[in-house]
Amino acid sequence: MMNQDSARGAVGAIGRPDRLTVLAFLSDSQTEQVVRDGLGDIVANGMDIRRGTVRTAINAMAKLQTPEVLIVDISGEDQPLHALGELSDVVEPGVRVLVIGDTDDVDFYRHITRGMGVMEYIFKPITREAVARHFAPLITRKAVGADAARGGRVVAIMGARGGVGATTIAGNLAWYLGVIAKRHTVFLESDLHMGSGALLLGGKTGPGLRMALETPDRIDPLFVERAAQPVAERLHVLASEEKLHEPLQYAKGAAQRLIETLRVRYNFIIMDVPFLPMPANRELLEYAHHRVIIMDPSLASVRDTLRLLGVPNGPWQPQSPTILLNRQGRPGGLTRKQIEDALKVKIDVVIPDMPKQLNESASFGEPAVTQRGPLRQAIIDLSREVGFAGGREEQSMSAVSVSPVTGLFKKMIPQRT
Repeated sequence: MMNQDSARGAVGAIGRPDRLTVLAFLSDSQTEQVVRDGLGDIVANGMDIRRGTVRTAINAMAKLQTPEVLIVDISGEDQPLHALGELSDVVEPGVRVLVIGDTDDVDFYRHITRGMGVMEYIFKPITREAVARHFAPLITRKAVGADAARGGRVVAIMGARGGVGATTIAGNLAWYLGVIAKRHTVFLESDLHMGSGALLLGGKTGPGLRMALETPDRIDPLFVERAAQPVAERLHVLASEEKLHEPLQYAKGAAQRLIETLRVRYNFIIMDVPFLPMPANRELLEYAHHRVIIMDPSLASVRDTLRLLGVPNGPWQPQSPTILLNRQGRPGGLTRKQIEDALKVKIDVVIPDMPKQLNESASFGEPAVTQRGPLRQAIIDLSREVGFAGGREEQSMSAVSVSPVTGLFKKMIPQRT
């Protein structure tokens, strides 16, 4: 560990106004783009990304001023541990070192974090979600609260406007996670009167969701077990089919309490939540870890997506929403480039126009993700965007848990508390 004089010097160095916030050396354009997208909102004017490897970083740091945060790419390096040791000799005390690599070995992760003082390590293929969740708090020094970190992951699927396919995509994502990937998953349909998520998944509706949102004092683990209807062994549906003339009498704070209770039981809570001026919907969106905006290739959808991108993030959301373009290539629709030029951001996931397959899926109550093809691949890509880390047979894990810092880089960074 650093002594007190070194620690004070490190803090003073971090506070220098001329010091760059983030300097990154990344080996390929794809990784560079993901890091820009994942961190751009928090260090827009203080990040310098250069093409190179850890060896490039070593040579540069021998001449340049050390930044507050140094991101290095060790993928392809024959002797990564030796290279990190050389890097520690050319940087100032107090720098926070974040590493990206291509080794998905837990022992390697433990060695460089516990034994060498690297603050965090994620391996390729990386995602915006992984960068935002694991790197961003270490850059901003704003640790994710225990309430956000503990329990299942909450994903809000929101359509830019009606009819863009948000419910279909939310249902397919829930099916993929719960049935195919076998993670404990619940699909929550926020439209208590006209929602079709349960119908898509072949599940049953019940009064439980309305009771939870109107009388939150009744919410507890036993209530959740009874209210969520099983679709498969690890997939449940929480949806209602209320009378159209009976509006919801929402109790403030009920959505947050429901989410917190669901997170104790499920790995993933997939919510179909249209952006409506209703307190229940606003709270469901606020307490999601990740928002996904579904749009189609229409001018109206572009306009409404821009408005949704302007909605402030909730306390558990470290990154901007994921944008999914549905029905790409639809006759008369805008091109992907036209949409990205209008939005001034990149589209993250694309689903081609495939009305026949989706219409048959909706008619027979079996999600289209069960069939191999472009939609299934898009759902897999979306699952990685929202934080799913599968096993080797599914997809590479995007990150591993954080460990304490000790060892070789202790002269570079203080021990985290």
